[in-house]
This record gives sequence, structure tokens and C-alpha cells, in this order.
Amino acid sequence: MKNLLIFISILSVFVCCKKDENISSVDISNQIDSNNIDLTGSRMLLIGNSFFRPYAEKLDELSQDANIENHHSTIIFRGGENGTAINFWNDSLSDEHNLIKSTLDKGGISFFGMTSGHVSDNPTDGFKQWVEYAIQNNPDVIIFISIAPFDFPDGDPNGTRPDWQTFAIDNGFNSIQELYEYYLNDLIHHQIIDQLRVDFPTTKFFTIPTGWATFNLYQMQLDSLLLDPINLFGPSSSSIFTDQKGHQGDIVKKTGGLLWLNSIYNVDLSENQYETAYKTDLHEIAIQIMNNHDSEYKNY
Repeated sequence: MKNLLIFISILSVFVCCKKDENISSVDISNQIDSNNIDLTGSRMLLIGNSFFRPYAEKLDELSQDANIENHHSTIIFRGGENGTAINFWNDSLSDEHNLIKSTLDKGGISFFGMTSGHVSDNPTDGFKQWVEYAIQNNPDVIIFISIAPFDFPDGDPNGTRPDWQTFAIDNGFNSIQELYEYYLNDLIHHQIIDQLRVDFPTTKFFTIPTGWATFNLYQMQLDSLLLDPINLFGPSSSSIFTDQKGHQGDIVKKTGGLLWLNSIYNVDLSENQYETAYKTDLHEIAIQIMNNHDSEYKNY
């Protein structure tokens, strides 16, 4: 019963979108070249929805700030459930499906990132098909899944989803953090990543616990631990969430972006000089998150 309830909740992360979320983006790419080079970048293909794209875009900014040469990302976006791996795969006539394939067909992709999602009867659906296709022309590609937070922190005003605390208790957990820990480890890591490693034993897989940026900052706001005037809901520049669905404010995007920077490029966040514009130490929050992330599911 616990698995079923969580499966339903995760699907709804991607189903109910704002109007502008349904606009697809089929050729967002960013090439970074710096005259002050410290690291060598990679070509990557990143596919997902609005709980994924902000971090892919933030990685472009952070890579440039960190003087990473030749970081190149192609970001393919669709809102809601349409942005999950299984739906990108199944919509074989869509522009996005064909762009993903054509990008992979060219070869030279070092990282292929997808957003999390969980289909209870066959958890690797979508991921497995894309990995199988990707390795044909990119045999050394590294695959990662960004694990999104749950949506509707204050409950869904147009549905039956309760607020996060009630939702956690209804599923047998004491807090939303415990529920996310279960989702991350038992569903994504053990049911998806572990199986993909069996299916593709020569391919490297890792995860980015992106959702912890949301949950940690959310809890710090509730506990009055943030050093900035940050609200739960409101404008992006001064809030954790920008709407009832739980889309990310700027402080969350930057913290999550730092997680991606460390996970993908192994940038030492204790030495990184990116100016977040916040008094709250977002680098330290990201460091703690990555220190707590299971080493079996890290890139480095």
C-alpha cells in the first residue's frame, strides 16, 4: 500500500502543470568557452520537466562561473508528466522524441540526464529504452537521474492531495523528509538504478538528490534558520516556492545547481566562489546534502 500511494503521488508531480509548463522546448543548448580555464567540460543531453530544467539551466551558469571549458548542454523540456523518460520515449512522433534521438545519433555525449519518475509495475520503463538507444553511438555515456521533490507542499487546492506533513503521515512516515528518503533509496536507487546496472553492466549510473535542496531550505524556513528574508510562497527572488505546486524559487535553484555542479564535475564546493547573493550559506547546504548522499550512487 505504501508503494502504491507514493507511486500515485509521484505521477501527480508531473500531471498538474501551469499553462506555461505545457510549452515544450526542443532546442535549448548552451556552449561555454572561457578564457580562464580550470576544468574541461562535457557534452550532455538533459531531458525533463519543470522540476528538472531549472537545474540544467543553472548548471550552464555555474559551469561558466567555475571556468569550465567547453561545457555544452542540450536541454529538452516538456511540462509535467510529459517530461518523464517514459513519455518522451512513448511519444515517438513528437519533435522532442526525435530531437533526443538525433542528438544521441551524432555521438559524443558524455552525460545523459533524466528526471525521476516511478512506474510501479515496471520501474525502469523509459530509462531502459533511452539508455539502450544512447549507448549505440555513445558507448561511454554516463547516465544520471535527478531525483525531484514532491509537489504541492501546502496541498493541492484543486485535488485530494493534502499538505506535505499530512501526506507523509498518511503514507506511514513521520515527516516529508522521511518519505523522500524512502522514495530516493527504495524506489529510485534500488528499483531503478540497481536494475539498470544489471541490464547495462558496463554503463555508469548515478543520481543527484536534487529534491533535498527544496526540503532542506523548506525546513530551515520553518525553523527560522535562514539568514535571508525568505517566504515559503511568493516571488522567485524571495521565496522557497513560486506557486502552490511547489515550483522552485531562486534560492532553491541555486542550491540545486550547486548539487549538479558537484555531482557532474566534482567541483569542490568549499572552494567554489560562485556568488549566490544570499547570506545563507548555500554552498554549505549543498555540501551537507552531498556528504549524506549514498556513495554507491555518486558520480565520484
